[in-house]
Amino acid sequence: MEDFSEFVGLSRPTVSKYFNDPSSVRKKTRETIEVALKKSGFRPNLFAVNLNRRRTNIVGIIIPSSIDPFYMALTRRIEALATEAGFFPLVLSTDGQADLEDRAIRTLKSLNVAGAIIAPLGVESHQRTLAEYGRSVPLVYVDSPLDDTSAFVGTDNEQSFRLIVDYLCRSGEPPSYLGMPDVNTNARTRENSYLDAMAQFGMTPHVLPVPKVRTWDFERFGFEETMRLAGSPNGLPTKTILCANDRIAFGGIAAAYKLGLKVGHGSNADIRIAGHDDHPLSRYACPPITTVAQNVSEIGERAVNMLLAMLGEADSERENFSPTGRFLLSGDLMLRESA
Repeated sequence: MEDFSEFVGLSRPTVSKYFNDPSSVRKKTRETIEVALKKSGFRPNLFAVNLNRRRTNIVGIIIPSSIDPFYMALTRRIEALATEAGFFPLVLSTDGQADLEDRAIRTLKSLNVAGAIIAPLGVESHQRTLAEYGRSVPLVYVDSPLDDTSAFVGTDNEQSFRLIVDYLCRSGEPPSYLGMPDVNTNARTRENSYLDAMAQFGMTPHVLPVPKVRTWDFERFGFEETMRLAGSPNGLPTKTILCANDRIAFGGIAAAYKLGLKVGHGSNADIRIAGHDDHPLSRYACPPITTVAQNVSEIGERAVNMLLAMLGEADSERENFSPTGRFLLSGDLMLRESA
């Protein structure tokens, strides 16, 4: 920056002011700097500039999977809104691995980010690390909360499971529950939501026994567990399976096909399979999956606005978002042929 300031013939503060906001300098000065940029090819190092600031304009985003459609859609929404607010979004994926989540946290610390939006894995040691980090940097959690007091935006699992359990109980045999691998707090929250809903409707719950594993290969998990459970001598306790998410339901439907079971509702069907999340491909499965849709767009918007409020950057024209608290958004029932 000093070398470029000397090259252009202006003071470093003036040049720095231009890079922070080109419109903040006079038109003639701006034109002089832009001509010098073309001649010299100089570009400031964004990360080095931010490290010299008391607070950077980088917003960190940590997600557990960059190929999961839910997180892909959520990330795109957060990136767009953060960029619109004048921040540089930096996305890090942990690939569902605790060591990569630890590295991502350390990376955000080293870059002195202004704040972060995180979908945590729920690893106990990292909960302490993130809680400590959150005392110095604003953090907002999405999809699964860190704890009961952290700033969080996500789906109201109690409402969404009550919605689909009610439908499944009214339209056929009450559902058994095929849970998800223990990869984050959603695994326990969704199972508890199923149990609460079944109790509320006076039904006997059936949580299918599955191994305690930590894998994000949900489709394989759903396929293998449905093959094992449905193909066992005792079979399934009911002819309806409610899966913790749509990706597990994909595997369940594939297993049913392999076992020669017809999935659907009506007297000619052998089994009903429902999911949760409204995966983008769930409507194109065979048969299309009955599920509950999460409002991904609003989750992203509320998370960004909550973080901006915590940073003191909330736009007066925006809705008045509290800098702390929990926003639980309702799901919408999507009725299709699988159940």
